[in-house]
Amino acid sequence: EEIAFAGRSNVGKSSLINALTRRNALARTSHTPGRTQQLNFFRQVGHDERLTIVDMPGYGYAAVGKEKVAAWTRLIHDYLRGRSNLMRVYVLIDARHGLKDVDGAVLETLDKAAVSYQIVLTKGDAIKQADQTFMAEATFDEIKRRPAAYPEVLVTSSEKGLGIPELRAAIARVLAERS
Repeated sequence: EEIAFAGRSNVGKSSLINALTRRNALARTSHTPGRTQQLNFFRQVGHDERLTIVDMPGYGYAAVGKEKVAAWTRLIHDYLRGRSNLMRVYVLIDARHGLKDVDGAVLETLDKAAVSYQIVLTKGDAIKQADQTFMAEATFDEIKRRPAAYPEVLVTSSEKGLGIPELRAAIARVLAERS
């Protein structure tokens, strides 16, 4: 079984994977946008279940040339095509900024490919509790009519552990649905 993490460059994909797996150096983190440039597969084994976590390259980083953006887009499309063991893509959105046009294009791609996805707001510790609630509700309003979107938005912080147990529980539910 496989789950994937997608999101704009520097949204915190690698940090979230490390927090989820309780392994600080599993996914390499960087302050440099666009550092992850290929699909990284991490196998989790435990409780008789095999789970592969995929760290997808960040999208939407303007300082990268157009040919590199096109290559990343092809990589993602090729990865998504015919991936029967892919149970869900977690699309990470920076809680301080919300959904951007480039995120909308990715959600459109996932909808067209009929790939189930769930929105996870990252860096939730960087905004007030009331803003977390507002951003989660506003994001839900934007995705609720999308055909492949799972109807729950999670707020997380890799640094503070906010929402990590809830995300683990969401992943466990997805795994349980498949068994």
